Amino acid sequence: MSAISYLLKPRSVAVIGASADVNKTAGRPVSYLLKHGFRGNIFPVNPRADTIAGLRCYPDIASLPEVPDVGIVLLGAERAHLAVRDLAARGTAAAIVLASGYTETGEEGMRRQRELIEAAGKMRLLGPNTIGLVNLTDDIVLSASGALEMDHFPAGAIGVVSQSGGILGALLSRAAARGIGLSKLVSTSNEADLDLSDFVDYLADDDATRVIALYIESVRNPDKFRAAALKAARAGKPVVAFKIGRSEAGAKAAVSHTGALAGADRMYDALFRQVGIIRAHTFGDLLDIPAALATGRVLRGNRVAILTSTGGAGTLVSDSLGVSGFETPAPDETTAARLGALQSGDQAALDRNPIDVTLAGLQPDLLRGAIQTLLDSPSYDALTVIVGSSGLAMPELMAGAIHDCLHTSDKPVLAYVSPHAPDVAALLTQRGVPAFMAPESCTAALDGMLRAARWIAPAEDAAMPAQVSTSDFSAGPLDEAQAKQLFARFGVPGVREEVVTTPAEAERTARELSDCVVLKILSNTITHKSDVGGVAVNLAAERVGARLTAMAAEVKANTGIAPDRFLIQEMVTGGIELILGFHRDPLGSAILLGMGGVTAELFKDTTMRLLPQTGGLSRTEALELARELKTWPLLDGFRGRPKTDIDALVSAIVAFSEMAAHMGERLIEAEINPLFVLPQGQGVRAADGVVVLGK
Repeated sequence: MSAISYLLKPRSVAVIGASADVNKTAGRPVSYLLKHGFRGNIFPVNPRADTIAGLRCYPDIASLPEVPDVGIVLLGAERAHLAVRDLAARGTAAAIVLASGYTETGEEGMRRQRELIEAAGKMRLLGPNTIGLVNLTDDIVLSASGALEMDHFPAGAIGVVSQSGGILGALLSRAAARGIGLSKLVSTSNEADLDLSDFVDYLADDDATRVIALYIESVRNPDKFRAAALKAARAGKPVVAFKIGRSEAGAKAAVSHTGALAGADRMYDALFRQVGIIRAHTFGDLLDIPAALATGRVLRGNRVAILTSTGGAGTLVSDSLGVSGFETPAPDETTAARLGALQSGDQAALDRNPIDVTLAGLQPDLLRGAIQTLLDSPSYDALTVIVGSSGLAMPELMAGAIHDCLHTSDKPVLAYVSPHAPDVAALLTQRGVPAFMAPESCTAALDGMLRAARWIAPAEDAAMPAQVSTSDFSAGPLDEAQAKQLFARFGVPGVREEVVTTPAEAERTARELSDCVVLKILSNTITHKSDVGGVAVNLAAERVGARLTAMAAEVKANTGIAPDRFLIQEMVTGGIELILGFHRDPLGSAILLGMGGVTAELFKDTTMRLLPQTGGLSRTEALELARELKTWPLLDGFRGRPKTDIDALVSAIVAFSEMAAHMGERLIEAEINPLFVLPQGQGVRAADGVVVLGK
C-alpha cells in the first residue's frame, strides 16, 4: 500500500499530545475515533496520563507496542517536529500535523516548516495547519473538526479535498444536513508535503468516489495538478472546483494589453477548462453540482421538462434555466396526449412547459405516470420536479413516486423544493433525486452535468517547438518592426511596411506601398502609440510628410520624447481585428486570443489556453480557442458577412504558440494587436506588435 493509502485507511493510529479533556482540541481526535467506530488500534501518547478514554496512554512514541500506520501530532509548532522525527524513526507511513505557526505566519514560520520537512525524512506529511481528514467510506476520522460532534454522516460517492480546514468542516456538516453522501474529506492546508494533486490522484483510483470536489486557494504545482485532474477526468470522475480569490487584481503587466486581460483568475479558468474541471461559481455550487453528478446520470442536451403543481415555482425554475441557455420546450403531440390521458378535467396545463399538473390530494399514480411520460419523451434531456407545499404532508409518498421511475431512464432527474423544507430535500437526495432549495441551484447542477458530458480530452497532436534562431534579438523591449520580424520568423506574416526617418523619405515610401497608408512612430519605449498621438491612418501619400512633422511635435509634447524613426505601413481593410498574446503566470504560460484593436480592454472578449509542457498548441486547440470567442460568428460569416480565413488564423495561433514554446523563459511578453483576419483565402496580417525579451 502507498503512504496515502495508509493515511486514509490506517490499521493503527498514534495520537501524540492527546488530552483526556474532550473540550480541548487535543482531546477530540481520540474521542472522535471511538465515537465514529474506528476498528483499528488507537495509541494515545502523553507522558502525564495513564489512560485516555479507557485506552492505555503511552509516555512517548518509542514506547508504542507497534509501529502505527499514522500519527496525529497535536503538539505546538515549536515541538511538533520532535514528534514527527520520532514517528519517522519508528517507520510510520504518514503524520498529520495540526499545529499552525508555519509558512502562513512569515519568515520564522517558514524556518519551522523546513525543520518539519527535514524531521519527516521519507515519511509523508499532511499539513501542517490542517484539521485532518475523514474517511466516511470506512468510518475513519483522523480530525479535530468540531463538525464531527454530529452523530451520523451519510457515506456516499463525493470526495472532498480542501486547502482550508474550516471549509472541510463546513462541507461535512452541510452535506450531512442535506442528505448528500461523501466518501473522503481531506484538509491539505500548508501542503508542506502532500498537496491537492496527491489526493486528486488517489481519489481518481478510489472505488468509493465518483465525483471530486475541491476548495482551492492556490495550485502550488501546476504540472502535477494538471496530470492528476486529467487522470480523474479520463477515469470518468468529474472534478468540481471552487477557487477563491476571483477578485484579485492578477498580473500587473504594464506593456501589453494581454497583461491586463489575462489576470490570475482567468488563468485558472483556462487551466480548469483544459483539464475538464467544472468551476463552481458560488460556494453552494460546490455541493450542488457534485450532488447531481454523483447520480451517474448523463445530460445529453439542454432541453428540460419542468413538472409542477404550483405555477409560480415552475416559472422560477424555467426563468433561471432560460437565463443560462437551457430550453424548456412544450411537449410534443405524443407526449401531451399521454399526459392528457393521466388526468381528467381541465385543471391541468399539459400543452406547455412548465407542465402544470394539478395533483388532487397527491395522487402517486398520477405523479408516476407524468414522470414516466416525460422521461420517455424524445423532447427532453432532463426532468426537474417541483415539490410544492402539498408535498410536505406526505414527503415519503412524493419521494417514493419519483424514485420508482428512476430505473427506467438514465436522464437526470432533479427536484426543486419550493417551500422551506430541508428535511424533505434531504429525503429526496437520499432517495437518489438531488433536491435543491433554490431554482438557481437546479440550473447550476444541470449546467455542471452538461459541461461534464461535453468535455473532450485534449488532443495529443501538440505542435513541437520550431527550430528558429533568435539570437540576433537583444534583451529588453523590441520596437514594433523588430517584433513583427520575430513573428514572421515563426510564420506569422506582417503587413508590408518600411522604416523611415524624414518627411521626404516617408512620402516616397508611401507612394510605393499603397494609395492609403498608416504612419506610426517607431519606438521601443512608447508602446501604446495611439494614446500619445503616434498613429495616423488612412493617409494619402502627399499628406504623409506634413503629418510626420506634426506627429513628431505632438508626441514630444505628450511624452517628452522626440521620435526620430517612423513606420509607413500599407492600410489593411476588410478584415476582423483580433488580439493574440502571450502571458506568463505562476500557473504556466498561456496564449490569449480576443477581439482586438484599441477596444480590446473595453470589450474583453477573450479566451486562453495554457501551453503544454513541451511544444505549442495543436491546430485542434487553436480552432477551439477561436470558437470560444463570443464574437466567433463575425469570423464565421455572421448574417451574410464574408467568412474570414479561419485556416490562416489557426496557423497563426499555432505559429505564435510555437514561438512562445521555443523561446521559453527568454520570452517575457509578446502580443499582436491587431492581427487582421482577412476574407477567406487572403490570410492574416500582424499590423502591430509588442515583444519584451529577457537575457
